[in-house]
Amino acid sequence: MQQACTGDRFFTFYLLDGFALHGFSAAVEALRLANDVAGRPVYDWLAVTADGQPAVSSCGMRIAVDRSLAEERDRLLRVAPPRCVVVCGGRMAPPPDRALEAWIRLCGRNRLALGSFASGLYPLARAGLTDGRRCAVHWEHFPDFSERFFTARARQTAFEIDGSLYTCAGGNAPFDLFLRLIEADLGTDTVNRICEIALRERVRETGERQRLPLQARLGTDNAFLIRVIEQMEANLSEPLRLTALSPASGLSRRQMERLFRREMGRTPARYYLDLRLERAHLLLLTASQPIIEIAMACGFSTASHFSRTYRERYGCTPQQTRLAETARRRAGGRSNAPEMERERHVA
Repeated sequence: MQQACTGDRFFTFYLLDGFALHGFSAAVEALRLANDVAGRPVYDWLAVTADGQPAVSSCGMRIAVDRSLAEERDRLLRVAPPRCVVVCGGRMAPPPDRALEAWIRLCGRNRLALGSFASGLYPLARAGLTDGRRCAVHWEHFPDFSERFFTARARQTAFEIDGSLYTCAGGNAPFDLFLRLIEADLGTDTVNRICEIALRERVRETGERQRLPLQARLGTDNAFLIRVIEQMEANLSEPLRLTALSPASGLSRRQMERLFRREMGRTPARYYLDLRLERAHLLLLTASQPIIEIAMACGFSTASHFSRTYRERYGCTPQQTRLAETARRRAGGRSNAPEMERERHVA
């Protein structure tokens, strides 16, 4: 890592435990390529952890950092501040951290731009920096985040720029977000040149979707089927009766049953239940809510019903899933335990 910031504009990356290496490296690479194309050190960066010790990424790789949070906070009060502070997270929502949240609020009071990748959005929200502002939330985090921080204008988009707040869902999107920041500084020609070097076809726009369209995810363009599933996905916490889905889709109950069996290999009721269980599975892996709250958020009225149904689907209880994920994270994400089946859609 770099020890001194010499560029015209520099970024401070705060690396949370279990941060996603992919997103962090994508952002840094965008800045590095901008320097190469510009032919001068326009950008510089440094990395920070709570104690100044190497950061452990979600894949178990350790990254050396430049300083501790206390050192960075002291530097902020004494010398020129960074252009932007970015909190880099991963898949798991981080626990509250008073020191980090106090530093974020201090940065906000000093009118610094603030950003986040993936679950790095949680500390910003706890510090009150997302109230009333658009922010990009990964679809895995969206149910939990939107319930906890209802004053934020949460969006399931790749990235959002709302004034001095730069938020990104993770994955490949940090590269796009930083290219937009570079474009504002150095122009479109520079960004186009970076894309050529990085073999990137285009730069996503602010607010673009992060998931594949439903047609692509389902592998069908049947308008009736898509209409029904859209309604299902929009009503997971309070499931609709199938009789309520039929009229809106333009199908009779019998027609809908035949369509689902032919296209999805399941009844509509089974498919709807699987959607709710998939959301519950994601919340167990990424959120710290009590299991009963997760059950309620996914449309299950009792913990016993949820546990029984979940075990039939995944072969283990919700508690066992959570314990296995905790053990996997402690092992640096490299557990040899067999993976449970996951129905996931890649951004």
